[in-house]
Amino acid sequence: MTQLPGLLDTEALRKDFPILDRQVHDGRKLVYLDNAATSQKPRQVLDALSEYYERYNANVHRGVHVLAEEATALYEGARDKVADFINAPSRDEVIFTKNASESLNLVANMLGWADEPYRVDSETEIVITEMEHHSNIVPWQLLAQRTGAKLKWFGLTDDGRLDLSNMDEVITEKTKIVSFVLVSNILGTQNPVEAIVRRAQEVGALVCIDASQAAPHMPLDVQALQADFVAFTGHKMCGPTGIGVLWGRQELLEDLPPFLGGGEMIETVSMHSSTYAPAPHKFEAGTPPVAQAVGLGAAIDYLNSIGMDKILAHEHALTEYAVKRLLEVPDLRIIGPTTAEERGAAISFTLGDIHPHDVGQVLDEQGIAVRVGHHCARPVCLRYGIPATTRASFYLYSTPAEIDALVDGLEHVRNFFG
Repeated sequence: MTQLPGLLDTEALRKDFPILDRQVHDGRKLVYLDNAATSQKPRQVLDALSEYYERYNANVHRGVHVLAEEATALYEGARDKVADFINAPSRDEVIFTKNASESLNLVANMLGWADEPYRVDSETEIVITEMEHHSNIVPWQLLAQRTGAKLKWFGLTDDGRLDLSNMDEVITEKTKIVSFVLVSNILGTQNPVEAIVRRAQEVGALVCIDASQAAPHMPLDVQALQADFVAFTGHKMCGPTGIGVLWGRQELLEDLPPFLGGGEMIETVSMHSSTYAPAPHKFEAGTPPVAQAVGLGAAIDYLNSIGMDKILAHEHALTEYAVKRLLEVPDLRIIGPTTAEERGAAISFTLGDIHPHDVGQVLDEQGIAVRVGHHCARPVCLRYGIPATTRASFYLYSTPAEIDALVDGLEHVRNFFG
């Protein structure tokens, strides 16, 4: 068995994840390497969800009966846990959404409807990057189409990094918002936040960071990032689906208009006009994802019990090993950085002229679960002239033996296709 420094006790951790005991395709042991798409859930999270529905299920905030009060305490307690997890200055800066996509759409629509000095209009510019997930491209395209704003972006270098050589030309005095990913879901690249934020602040632009591939894997400190908004999702960090987070600076949340209207987000309503509740409730219209927030709180408890620094060290060691092993496979090309430095635990690759969908199907027959396709980052595939990639992504319960199984599986793919 391969031993690497810095690894977690995966033998013990994997006992917390029932699905990892599954066998697929006539008794093959499941090798789950699709964690960038969604992580598996520990018993602690499954139990928290079950207990909520069995004992506390009620709508929150407005009820005076015991279940409503208990459900409200659990829901708002989850907000406290998120605020602590990301080192937010205030719990009122934490907005629950249904996923990171909704969080990013919320920011785009707030800015489209805002008054000065935040309004995005035909005289302003929006800056993104070529490596973004579609969730951080399409909302800004829609905003640009609706307002007449100019959409600009940073390109990519041949080795999968952001090309910041023309930063002063891309981020200008007309820039209102710079939105970019902290860790790429397709390339694995960890971006240089400090340099981008510094330039945005020089011109008075707001900064939004998509931390969907960062929050599950490393300590996330929104104050250290110095961004104005940070978005991430629960289902990639051991939590349930249907819950996301948008963190925003409190003074911005106070000034910016809501995106969705309905119950709970109001202060007073008449037939002529309405006034809005303070943040975060101003941005949480209707019945919120109560059970999902409780599950996210349980996931944060679980991650904290292990330690985000230890999870980061574990994944760094695995990624370093995986890059080394994958580069031993003939005809394999890693799309993105080929070192473990300044990258996350998702590795995309091509294998000769074998289509990634064929690679993924043959691997699946061996019990190895990977992701194939554009990974909702088609501009990256266009940039590197490839139809798609195969992506293997690791998490706290991943092991060197699973990486070895992947490499052996890829040899089988090569033999299968001659």
